[in-house]
Amino acid sequence: MTRLLRYTLIGLLAIGLMCLLIYTLTWHPAARESLQASCKNPAPVLVPGQALKVMTWNIQYLAGKRYVFWYDMADGSGPDDRPTPEDTAYNLDEVVRVIRDEQPDIILLQEVNDGAKNTDYDNQLALMQERLSDLYPCSSEAFYWKADFIPSPHIFGSVGMKLATLSRYEIEHAERIQLPQPSTNLIHRQFQPKRALLVSYLPLRDGGQLAVINTHLDTFTPNDDTLQRQIEATGKLLDKFESRGTPWLIGGDFNLLPLGQYQRLAPELRGEYMPDSELHSLWDKYPMIPSNAEVGGIDRGKWLTHFPNDPRISGPDRTVDYFFYSPRLKRIDAQVRGEDTLLISDHFPVIARFLLPMLP
Repeated sequence: MTRLLRYTLIGLLAIGLMCLLIYTLTWHPAARESLQASCKNPAPVLVPGQALKVMTWNIQYLAGKRYVFWYDMADGSGPDDRPTPEDTAYNLDEVVRVIRDEQPDIILLQEVNDGAKNTDYDNQLALMQERLSDLYPCSSEAFYWKADFIPSPHIFGSVGMKLATLSRYEIEHAERIQLPQPSTNLIHRQFQPKRALLVSYLPLRDGGQLAVINTHLDTFTPNDDTLQRQIEATGKLLDKFESRGTPWLIGGDFNLLPLGQYQRLAPELRGEYMPDSELHSLWDKYPMIPSNAEVGGIDRGKWLTHFPNDPRISGPDRTVDYFFYSPRLKRIDAQVRGEDTLLISDHFPVIARFLLPMLP
């Protein structure tokens, strides 16, 4: 065997072993996965025509507002890598306080850590459920970022981040639907979040069901159409429910601005968004909370949902968290709870009440 051939074979073997290691350390979810919903105690079944109170909240893995994390700056220069255990414990208590005060029927949570090094491998959903089991017997959950090891110096360990849905009412079953991924190189893509839709199906007493969808979309990357593709995939699912006559609602952190808000952002902050929001394909067809009229009206400050951990920003300045819902549901009222949640997370809870459709 020549020396060149020997070196080539050694190089190919090294590459193969590296690929195997990367595959072993990372997560490869199916495009569509059935999930086992958990109901620890008997739960009531939804009744057609009843009122339903729903909350969506990106809890920022209970980190709070005392940090500028490395990813909070566009150039990755934020000085902080993780919150202290004391802060996550305090913010856990604060999240539970707000939930107990509001007592929504269904809660959609994003950025819930489980097995992540930066929050001491805690299962944050389980910690919340210990404190809320009397209110929410049913839940569903789905990872959208998971790896045993991320080689980034800011992480250098495991990650685990979930969508979590808590319900006062019975969840019959759930599923995880994979969203389109960024068009990065194959190796880099293995370590990145794999955004998804967590769909929970709640039975109705008339034999139908309500589809409740929880999501957290990607952040904007220049010259990349990932957000547009994720919105298109989401829209197709909503259209399918609508065509079948299945009432539905979706809530979460969409990482996208409403109509006209791009122009109101400081020029140096606009690079995170497109001038024409990708969300328009959803709001053109379905009602949105907060609506474009609300976020552009005289009281628009009441509808801001995001206060980034960025030292250039002195207060809430944008709306990126929403509900969309089937026209079969009727909106009763809605609000963003921002006054006493300002320091719990970089996002505020959005709360809405609906009337479910009556029997035909």
